Amino acid sequence: MLEALKNTDEFYPIFIFDGESAGTKIVGYNRLCFLLESLKDLNSQFKKYGGRLYVFRGSPDHIFRRMWEELAIQKICFEQDCEPIWHTRDNLVKDLCVELGIMCVEKVSHTLWDPKLVIKTNGGVPPLTYRMFSHIISMIGEPPRPVSEPDFTNIKFGKLPDYLAEEFKMFEEIPSPEDFGMSHEMDTERLIRWEGGEMKALSNLKDRLDVEEIAFRQGSYLPNQAQPDLLGPPTSQSPALRFGCLSVRRFYWDIHDLYNLVHCGNPPAHHNITGQLIWREYFYTMSVNNEFYAEMERNPICLNIPWREDSGLLTRWKHGKTGFPFIDAVMRQLLQEGWIHHVGRNAVASFLTRGVLWINWEDGLNHFLQHLLDADWSVCAGNWMWVSSSAFEQLLDCSQCVCPVNYGRHLDPWGYYVKRYVPELQNFPVEYVYEPWKAPIEVQEKAGCVIGRDYPERVVDHVQASKQNREYMQNIRSSVLNEPPPHCCPSSEEETCNFMWLPETCLSHVHADYN
Repeated sequence: MLEALKNTDEFYPIFIFDGESAGTKIVGYNRLCFLLESLKDLNSQFKKYGGRLYVFRGSPDHIFRRMWEELAIQKICFEQDCEPIWHTRDNLVKDLCVELGIMCVEKVSHTLWDPKLVIKTNGGVPPLTYRMFSHIISMIGEPPRPVSEPDFTNIKFGKLPDYLAEEFKMFEEIPSPEDFGMSHEMDTERLIRWEGGEMKALSNLKDRLDVEEIAFRQGSYLPNQAQPDLLGPPTSQSPALRFGCLSVRRFYWDIHDLYNLVHCGNPPAHHNITGQLIWREYFYTMSVNNEFYAEMERNPICLNIPWREDSGLLTRWKHGKTGFPFIDAVMRQLLQEGWIHHVGRNAVASFLTRGVLWINWEDGLNHFLQHLLDADWSVCAGNWMWVSSSAFEQLLDCSQCVCPVNYGRHLDPWGYYVKRYVPELQNFPVEYVYEPWKAPIEVQEKAGCVIGRDYPERVVDHVQASKQNREYMQNIRSSVLNEPPPHCCPSSEEETCNFMWLPETCLSHVHADYN
């Protein structure tokens, strides 16, 4: 935007719904709401200076060609989208600019560092491990600080002719999800309401910094992954980062500057306070030259694991009807509100893949990309590969998985989170909340929830499934690494269902989200 405002006679701020931009190819209701609220906020800011945000439907290269023909536009400015799945779209615009002699300006602003520079610094190939990535960015140096706010004082906003507005299928106002034929997937009300837009993001950032300062003065860091607050108001900035409502550089530097202020200039290690942002950068960089990054079979960095296909199990997982209360609570919160805590993403992703159901991580990725507010293609796919032990340092890890019973019990001993999102179990005694199938029938009847009638039976015996899946993974590991298979496999629930902790990123991730 700053580049577009330089030496300009008329400024046309534009957003184009082309079926792909901002991840709208498979977008769900909550994600679309957040995007539209963000556009509405931007539009309201332009209106203060006599302008507006033009929102079109169509092909970007066609729209820009017609604007050149009718309005003689001289410069097009946009943000770098480093993910390879968008290159065809962006290259069409770049080629058009070359053909017509239009100045084309592409700025890096969605990431802290330019991923292409990271790859170049590493000898032309992406750093394959997080440790190597950290080394490369230390060689490059600190990311740039955020730029100044735009000044619209003397800017003239261009007015689009009516005939072009009609040709471009322009929305008179910022559209609603219903204008795209979309309605909410769940009947229940959203208990936590996420709101898009820069103004809301900046307000949330201020609140977040207040909480961070308290933590820094107490000698701790956020987020708390060991004992997260699953019921409190979320402090995550990840949706705002995903949709550009908040500058990732501003977030990074505000956190570091605050820490330095509290600790008198004694800087922390990166991973202590902004580690999730660094993991976010790592996954972006790994995806830059890999158009098959979000796939298994054609993806050169991903292990090809023979996952099972079971549409029935997958559907029950998607809709929170697996019979495992913590898993179901997380999946229902996702559909209801569009966001779930990092630890919840960890649990449901492990459950779907190598933990219990042994279903392809691609199915989980596509579900997250549709419903998760902060789901970036590269970071989300990277975390799913990590959780399923399909790539990165987690490759073929057989040792640990998430127990769908004990993990939730550890995080929320009294079951308040489960009862919020699985109201069928509202009256269940706490000792049976995480294993309702163990409750005597008279207890179930007294609670008004009979398992198999009011709440589903377990889809599988998780202890046996986890043991079997570990054996699968160990056999695959032995085959790939040409080593003898292990002599035995743990059989008790305590041994089989150890906790697995992801890197703090899961902003999608499962998403690298900075909770």
